[in-house]
Amino acid sequence: MKFILISLFFCTQLATAQNYVPADAAGSVNFRIRNFGLEVGGEFKGLKGGIQFDPNNPAAASFLVTAEASTVNTDNSLRDKHLRGSDYFDVARFPRISMKSVRVEKTSSPGQYMFIGKLNMKGVEKDISFPFTAVPETRGIRFSGSYTINRRDFGVGGRSTVSSEVTIKLNVLGIMQ
Repeated sequence: MKFILISLFFCTQLATAQNYVPADAAGSVNFRIRNFGLEVGGEFKGLKGGIQFDPNNPAAASFLVTAEASTVNTDNSLRDKHLRGSDYFDVARFPRISMKSVRVEKTSSPGQYMFIGKLNMKGVEKDISFPFTAVPETRGIRFSGSYTINRRDFGVGGRSTVSSEVTIKLNVLGIMQ
């Protein structure tokens, strides 16, 4: 009897698990940083990966999303070329920036969750955590959140007029598979 109950529970969990893929054209990974005291920004594209998410069971959630480092775009082609070089993102050696969850927790606010995971950039992996929202849309779920990192922790850029702190804003549409 115990085996039957465990089997039913497991099958129910599998039946409610929802798989999504990030829709690159409908999403964005933006960043903001201060340079010479002015705020500048840019974005990354090339979103790929997989997301498992059930708003009723966030503990079973799983995120693994990558962005193509070579797609960095600040609306300044000379700056973009410099950012793709070895001093910054070194896209020839490290073509992807990835984020994967370790766990996801529900918060006290409806539709809001806490992402706890790892960010891997330029071959360096660091712990990150941030609140995010998950809003259902016709084609899937829109995941939105932001967090701040120290670019130097990842070996991105040297000592310069650019701030160490970078704010990253995620707006990812997960399309149901």
